Amino acid sequence: MISDSTIQAIREFTDERDWGQFHTPVNLAKSICIEAAELLECYQWTPEAPAAESEHAQEELADVLMYCIMMADALEIDMDDIIMHKLSKTKQKYPATAVRDNFEEYEARHLAARRLHRNAE
Repeated sequence: MISDSTIQAIREFTDERDWGQFHTPVNLAKSICIEAAELLECYQWTPEAPAAESEHAQEELADVLMYCIMMADALEIDMDDIIMHKLSKTKQKYPATAVRDNFEEYEARHLAARRLHRNAE
């Protein structure tokens, strides 16, 4: 769990450098994607995942998490609320009794949800 003191430390770090002026939602979304790609790069061309102790992977994951926190702040969104809301929706979409050990059922539900989403647009 990310503590309030960690979130506050990120805010203070940003404020001390006056970087908040650059932290628009679109810039933060781009940064999340960029840092996620850098995290993925840690696993590129490897048959197995690097050890959990991999400092590089940990640093890239920290970057992703920090940008997510900054984006939630910029949008004035409570992270616990949006995570719990999304978990509730996902539990309904993929009930454990239907998808546990059943990839075909998961995939069918996933593809059906994507078709519904596309048709709604």
